[in-house]
Parts: sequence; structure tokens; C-alpha cells
Amino acid sequence: MIKNSILLFSLLLIGSCGGDNEEKLTSGVSEIPEPKPTYTTRDATLSFEAFNAHFYDHDSKLYYRTTQRKQLAEGWTQAIFWDIAMDAYLRTGSKKALDLVKEIYQGGNEAYSEFNWPDVKLVNDFIYDDMMWWVISLARGYELTQNQEYLQKAISGFDYIWEEAYDTQNGGMKWSWKVKGKNACINYPTVIGAVLLYNITDDAQYLSKAKNVYSWSKKNLFESNTGRVADHKIGDSNPGFEDYTYNQGTCIGAAVMLYQATGSGSYLRDAKLAADYTKNVMSDSEGILPAEGDWNEQGVLKAIFARYLSMLISDGKQEQYLPWLRHNAATAWANRDPSRNLMYRNYKVACPTGDFQSYEASSAVGIMQACPPGKN
Repeated sequence: MIKNSILLFSLLLIGSCGGDNEEKLTSGVSEIPEPKPTYTTRDATLSFEAFNAHFYDHDSKLYYRTTQRKQLAEGWTQAIFWDIAMDAYLRTGSKKALDLVKEIYQGGNEAYSEFNWPDVKLVNDFIYDDMMWWVISLARGYELTQNQEYLQKAISGFDYIWEEAYDTQNGGMKWSWKVKGKNACINYPTVIGAVLLYNITDDAQYLSKAKNVYSWSKKNLFESNTGRVADHKIGDSNPGFEDYTYNQGTCIGAAVMLYQATGSGSYLRDAKLAADYTKNVMSDSEGILPAEGDWNEQGVLKAIFARYLSMLISDGKQEQYLPWLRHNAATAWANRDPSRNLMYRNYKVACPTGDFQSYEASSAVGIMQACPPGKN
């Protein structure tokens, strides 16, 4: 969860397009040439190794909050860092990367009540989206390792969250038991988790749940004429629109995965609309994504966005977005702290040389693992 989102939610409490046939669609994204300077596969490895050198704790097997290495990062962000490690393994195929993937699982398992989900909720104080990020990562971890323990904990986690959070009367997933409202950060990840489990188990109930929650989300959180994703909806009030890259990204991921599972072109259209909105409205005139995460957990958001935009590029076969994503990574790498090879949340400025957060340092690393570099 994002702490300032909780504050925002508290303040708020106080005070279908297209048919089902696949078609070749014209994107609204403007042309971006291949970035110069660019980055290489070696640079991608260096960036990941540097991130680990400055933030990873081999004792806890989790990541620190800052370069001072005094306090661990928030629990839900550890799942995002684990995803980055998995992407690094997928990119390199190295035993070292795979060993780290397995090690991070051990760290999460030890820190978060062995993924006994009622305890994860009450003892570790995870709300529903915190848990769902881990469910997604556990399912991905199973796909990479074939470790049944990962899969069983992903299944039990998804089923627990569904029973707790799904609104049987009005549809959609509740964000928390602490405040009212349904956020994009639980609804679209629920779709992703459900399709992952459907792909692994071939159990049709997961695909049915994914379609159900996606339908609610499209009706309540998605502007079908622009591709803009709302952050939340409270009761019968209008959706709360606050532009965050991870909401755009999980919408893209949910849509692409349902497109693959069903063959329905309407899902692919939604994914492209969400990508185009992020590029044309949320990014600056040079195509650089917003510098989210001013000393808070939002620094990880672009790493989530990059993973699912990469899915649109590869699985959705929409390569027109590839130069844009590379341009962001190349800009961040060009502005890295050369003494530490660390990158910053604001890709257009020089990375700070002093203390800063793992959240802020993570997103460009995530892009470089998920997005292949161009020809050099």
C-alpha cells in the first residue's frame, strides 16, 4: 500500500468500447526514435547488481528502505523488488539470479508469517492490495521454479483475499477492511493474479473471476474514451481520478492477459488506450514518465508499469511502445550516479549522491530488466 494514499483516502472519507474481434489498431503514441545514449545488456546487469549492493540485506533476505541500510522497505514493495529479481533471471538465465529469486522468497516467508494469510493481514498489517502483490509474485515464482510451495501459497492467498474483499452485492474488490472504497491497486492486480492462476492450474473459476473483476473495473475505474484509470471509487460517488503509472500498468497487464486467455480484441484495445494515455498525457513532452515517489513508496510505481507495458509489447505484439520505454531507461542510466551505478526516480536529473530510497532507485532498474536494450 502507499502510505499517502491512506491519508488521501481518510480525507476523502471526511471532507464498453469495441467488439470482440481482434484487429490491427492504430496507436495514438507519437514516434520516439531509439534513444541516444542507450543502454546495453551489460548495463542492465550492472544496474541490478548495484541496486542489490546498496539495498539488499543478505541476513533478512529482503531490501532496505534507504542507502543507509537501517530499516527494511515496506512489505508490499518487497514483492515488487522480487519481481525485478525474477525479471533479471528471465533476462540472463544465470544461476546467480535464480539463487537470489529463491533467497528472496525465504526472506518474505520468514518476515510475513510464512504467508499464513490471516496472520499476514493482522500480524503484519497487510491490506488486500499488499497481499495481492505477493500472490502475483508467488505465482510468477512458481512459473520460474516449479516450486509447489510457491503455488500453494499463491492459491491460498488469492482465495483468502477473494473471500475477504470481493463485494458479492455490487462487484469489485475492496481495498481494505480499515476504510471504505475500491481501488485500482487491488482490482486490476486481482485480475492479473486470477489469470496467472488460471494459466497455471487450468481452473476455469479463476478466469471467470478475472473477467468479473475486469468488467467491474472497466465500468467504474476506466475512461473508455481516453484510457485513463481512476485510482479509487468510494460507494456511489464518482471515481477519484489521480494519475499513477502503476494503475495504468496493472490495467494494461490485466487487459493483455485476458486478451491472451480469451482472444477478445476489446481487451487489447483497452490496453493500448491505457498505454497511450500514459505516454501522451502523463509523460512530458520528451516522453519521460512522471517522477513519482518524493521520498515515499510511489518510487516503485514505474517498475510495475514497465513490467506490464513490456507485456503489451511482447505478448500483445505492440512494438511501437518499445522505443518509448527504452528512452526512459536510457535517460535514467545516462543520469545515474556513476560512482554507485544507482538511478533515480526522476530520470531527467542527476541521481543524488547522498542517501535516498530503494523505492526511488528501483524503477529504472526494473525497466532495464523487463525491456530489452536496442541495437548499439
